[in-house]
Amino acid sequence: MLQVEADVVAGDWPALDWPGLAQAAVAAALAQTPNGDLAEAPMAVEVAVRLTDDAEVHALNRQYRQKDKPTNILSFPMLAPDMLVMLANSDDGEVLLGDLVLGCETVLREAAEKAWPVAAYCQHLIVHGTLHLLGYDHEDGEAEAEHMEALERAACAGLGMADPYEG
Repeated sequence: MLQVEADVVAGDWPALDWPGLAQAAVAAALAQTPNGDLAEAPMAVEVAVRLTDDAEVHALNRQYRQKDKPTNILSFPMLAPDMLVMLANSDDGEVLLGDLVLGCETVLREAAEKAWPVAAYCQHLIVHGTLHLLGYDHEDGEAEAEHMEALERAACAGLGMADPYEG
């Protein structure tokens, strides 16, 4: 059973159904992967989404990625990708896939630049971040980047959104 927690902790985020938007985005990302069955697993499969400000994201990006700047989303996986295969057959307890942290000012600016509604842009970012939680990494070469982008396109289409990489 997929459980997604979404909390606004800082920043001037618009009043939206963040838990519902996050739940749908994580489920859409999972559905595009071989790990799609985790959404219906008997155990609790958890993802935490933290909506905060750029200052917090900047500090986390500097601390964990050695990048001294804010970014739109950070992903903190809690499991190695090879462990996900074993989870599909487990029925006990709960598993935390990881945490996603979005930076308000960067996200709002980028959504405006792309002329995307904030809700849709955030869902795309959550899809992207969820794929990182599952072990996909666009920085591991062109083939991996193209594969990850194809999964994102499919997940976004499933959410009724435009191609995030078009234009």
